[in-house]
Amino acid sequence: MSAVTQTRAFPSPPVNRREILRYAGCAAPDARLDALLDDCLREVQGAPLQYGVCFCRLPLRLSGETCDFGAFSCRSAQLAACLRDCDGVVVFAATVGVGIDRLIAKYSRLSPARAVLLQAVGAERIEALCDRFCETLPAETQRRTRPRFSPGYGDLPLTVQRDIMQTLDCARRIGLTLNESLLLSPTKSVTAFVGLECAGQAR
Repeated sequence: MSAVTQTRAFPSPPVNRREILRYAGCAAPDARLDALLDDCLREVQGAPLQYGVCFCRLPLRLSGETCDFGAFSCRSAQLAACLRDCDGVVVFAATVGVGIDRLIAKYSRLSPARAVLLQAVGAERIEALCDRFCETLPAETQRRTRPRFSPGYGDLPLTVQRDIMQTLDCARRIGLTLNESLLLSPTKSVTAFVGLECAGQAR
């Protein structure tokens, strides 16, 4: 894997119905809810979902709570702790595209229950995409990896989104933009760091 930003498309990951229902807050689904979920999944499959990721590998230097990636730096005690004993990171942005946002907006007016399920489907889809991408990294980098860590989690500020977006050129590569409130569009999108442990690092 080079330090140059790369773009990768993925096929649709397998659907985890249990996760969708968890995101929707449905502990004990009944036949009616199962049928509605089936309808939602069929409609989403017909929407122009685009499973896209752009990413690059950056060096890492830690100094207390400051994480210096060469291209930019940030201050976060929790991210620094996550990246301890790492000498590099993969920074990435992932999205499933704007298609599901359009469906959610449509059904927010027509069928709130369906909109809630579609929100949950979108959440499950982007998480599945991130999981699939992260699964490829150990073999590609020849390094053990740390769990991904996203802006807005813990003490890592959302302002870091600006640096990630600029470094990866997300708008051009995968159509991902950032608004003035530091929210991503399309909404079912994620940015994150994945630590790469130093070569020979023991668990």
